[in-house]
Amino acid sequence: MEVPNFSKGENGLLPAIVQDHVTGKVLMLGYMDQAALDKTHDTGKVTFFSRSKNRLWTKGETSENYLNLIDIKLDCDQDAILIKAKPDGPTCHTGADTCWNEKNESIGFIAELEKVIEGRKNGDSEKSYVKSLFDKGINKIAQKVGEEAVEVVIEAKDDNEELFLNESADLLFHYLILLQAKGYKLQDVVKILEGRHQ
Repeated sequence: MEVPNFSKGENGLLPAIVQDHVTGKVLMLGYMDQAALDKTHDTGKVTFFSRSKNRLWTKGETSENYLNLIDIKLDCDQDAILIKAKPDGPTCHTGADTCWNEKNESIGFIAELEKVIEGRKNGDSEKSYVKSLFDKGINKIAQKVGEEAVEVVIEAKDDNEELFLNESADLLFHYLILLQAKGYKLQDVVKILEGRHQ
């Protein structure tokens, strides 16, 4: 990583934007000096310089809603920091998911899951269920989607919400595998839906 130019910031502090590494949602804005950046690297927990407390402050040190470091990037002028993190809970001290009172919900996790599916498809593990499906071919994958769809329909007629949601998750997972087998991603389907919505 390039070195931040802390001399550009007031009192040696640079703005640090924290983004959920899966959803892409901006969670909060804080300020960092070199010591905060070093501690973030050393502990894996995002740490800022608190201007109100006049000391280093690790997000979650009292609430345990830590921001677990995934990646750090600098902007083109090396005077703003982008931190990608995995939040342990709500980020804002008010209990909201973000400091802008937004829900941190997205299908961003689906993109991560698609990467996992792709990795297992191309992997060499004989124990991988995903790889075994790809090895059996498109007919087996399509059959599994059909089976899971029938199970969702059956559970939809009953009152066990947990079973219904678990079968729905199985259906979506196998549908993602089918899409990859056909050379597509869920975003390709979303684009069609967006076009219809317009």
